[in-house]
Amino acid sequence: MHLLSFLRSAAVTGALMTAGLLAGCGDDTESETLSLAALSDRTLTWAISDVDVFEGVEPPGAHRVTIDFSLADGGRCTRLNDGATATFNGQPMKLELGGINGTAGRDVCEPTRAFLDVDPNVWAQQPVEDARFVVQDGSGTVSLVLQRGKAKRSFSFEGAGAPDRLSRGQAYSYRWQPSDEVPGPITVTLLREGGTATATVPSTQDAGLVTFTVPANTPVANHLLTLSGSAGATVLECAGVASCNGAVFHSEELLVTIQ
Repeated sequence: MHLLSFLRSAAVTGALMTAGLLAGCGDDTESETLSLAALSDRTLTWAISDVDVFEGVEPPGAHRVTIDFSLADGGRCTRLNDGATATFNGQPMKLELGGINGTAGRDVCEPTRAFLDVDPNVWAQQPVEDARFVVQDGSGTVSLVLQRGKAKRSFSFEGAGAPDRLSRGQAYSYRWQPSDEVPGPITVTLLREGGTATATVPSTQDAGLVTFTVPANTPVANHLLTLSGSAGATVLECAGVASCNGAVFHSEELLVTIQ
């Protein structure tokens, strides 16, 4: 596997693990089938993954919205009953009912979850709007609404000069978009073309504006500049479960020439 592809896959997997979206394990050998109403004591974790790669095939889940029900307490393993549906802003999501999965050579208790892969180019052309997740069955409805959650994230170059030509010893700034979101710490890395080691570049941050100085000892060459960070969202509605939490993760690769 090409190094950049490996790094991208690792980044997406790490983001999903941070968001709590990988399956948990259980010791039970049988699943208990429950209605949606019986999941009302669970936590619903949402995630919006927006990973823009410079070239090559993007890793699975790079542009995906996901909701994930927490596992049952007390070592129980549960699955959602058949017939339930899940949508994101009216679009059908792939719904995984959860329960025991023994295909990996051991019994693994998988959570009930739903996801939808989205087209970032379409999102970039559409207006920002609320993100609406709805899960339904005959027993009830779980709904989650995130204010302005459906938006294409990006980093915009600010300041003088060309965004694809950076000079050693000079400071550069990029702003998280949409600008009304305030992300957590933004990470800046450089990977020299043909190199094997990614270098983290020290940076400062003012709300969504990240500023960094290209180290003076950076080799004169093409580099892959990667900016990445996570942001929360205002929950307008969280119904049918005990609580809702989650984050947006955005990562963007840019080819720059260091001179």
